[in-house]
Amino acid sequence: MTTVLLQGGTVLTMDDQHTVVQDGDVLIDGDRIAAVGQPGQRLDVPEGTQVVDASGGIVMPGMIDTHRHMWQTAMRAYGADWTLTQYFVWYYLEHGKIFRPEDIHAGNLTSAWESLEAGVTTTVDWSHGLQSVDHAEAAVDALKAVPGRFVLAYGNIQAGPWEWTADPSVRAFLERLRDDGQLGLQLAFDVTGDPAFPERAAFEVARELGLGVTTHAGVWGATNDNGIKLMHENGFMTPQNVYVHAATLTTDSYQRIAASGGSISVSTESEQSAGQGYPPTWQVRRHDIPVSLSMDTSVWWSGDLFSAMRTTLGADRAREHLEAHMKGATVTHSHLRAEHVVDWATRGGARALGRDDLGSLEPGKKADVILIKNDASPVSFPLINPYGQVAFQAQRGDVHTVVVDGRVVKHNHQLVDCDLTAVRREVEATVDHLRSALGEEAWRSGMNPELPEGEVLDNPYQYTAYKSDSTREARGTIFGEP
Repeated sequence: MTTVLLQGGTVLTMDDQHTVVQDGDVLIDGDRIAAVGQPGQRLDVPEGTQVVDASGGIVMPGMIDTHRHMWQTAMRAYGADWTLTQYFVWYYLEHGKIFRPEDIHAGNLTSAWESLEAGVTTTVDWSHGLQSVDHAEAAVDALKAVPGRFVLAYGNIQAGPWEWTADPSVRAFLERLRDDGQLGLQLAFDVTGDPAFPERAAFEVARELGLGVTTHAGVWGATNDNGIKLMHENGFMTPQNVYVHAATLTTDSYQRIAASGGSISVSTESEQSAGQGYPPTWQVRRHDIPVSLSMDTSVWWSGDLFSAMRTTLGADRAREHLEAHMKGATVTHSHLRAEHVVDWATRGGARALGRDDLGSLEPGKKADVILIKNDASPVSFPLINPYGQVAFQAQRGDVHTVVVDGRVVKHNHQLVDCDLTAVRREVEATVDHLRSALGEEAWRSGMNPELPEGEVLDNPYQYTAYKSDSTREARGTIFGEP
């Protein structure tokens, strides 16, 4: 058993009392938090303890991402200018099927290390690229090669969930993984709202195996209230379920989610950029539904939750201001605060996954801890409002130390025992495969969708007879006009 002490930092415990300890210590013994010290009081530590100087930094629980398509990470930033329609066409209809097991492995491996580097100690791999059990084995092998905490959300966009959950080889894989203590397991599929409710069979498998279902709900043009109603009326809405996006639902659906104890994973960068709908935190707060945060996919966006917290605050506040302005009013106090999004990035994820041993720094809980500290950055001081510092000022490069299950996996801004050269080789092989399979023209055109035609509005001030002397002079100089 090893012991680690993070000494002298500002400790955001994220406990029920909202305790913040100035100049505090956090002692880790084995895979558990042993003690959280009082302000300015040093904890006694066993001989041989690894001591990390946290002074001037923030010690907080590891962050939890509840929805990330990790398999797509080898195509980082490829779809930066996509809409959701273009994403669907590329992955669902045309090219997602050309991913080999080794390509799934490359994406997951890269994404897993990226998570740890950014202080995300638990990541849900919303793995809907698992066309075969070989693909699933590759996904798991990559996750197990990285010392983070992961949940495999098994999915397959190339077949209906009632089809792949009925495959005996998939069923055997799920049963084996369910009993694996290292990885969590969910089923990942969407409910179209078809009145025949073909997804029933997949829900029954989830129930039989004791697994939660994570589903893209309330996505404009794809999933809607009909799917929520079918789930609820057929008895498949449980506290284990995570509803991703939930951006275009009606009050009826939010009430069903709230009543059944489910939670919503908000991916603000995704919702406000791709078009699932307006980020729903303003609605979710009204119905008191538990919230977690997620980054969706690095084919578009960043893979860190600092960005998620920042954009979530911005979107929620923009909506609040806009609604007030439409009524001729002014917002004088923001309802969504920095502490709220820090809570969603930590405790919110733990609640969504049913992990009451994660998400806060309290004795007896699992030792998933991060230290945000960067003495080389002028942004690291002064440290006045620690929640505001985390939500608005911190970056992934400020993550100094990451501990998962008591093991130091990043220290002094460097990942521990990570061979990035080997990871890079895998990713480059995947990119080479995709480019050659598509052909160079298709590869390039997929990355650069055509611009829509723009509408130029008439400006009446361009069509008046009057031109000032300065305007005449300027036009004559530039265009040679008299």
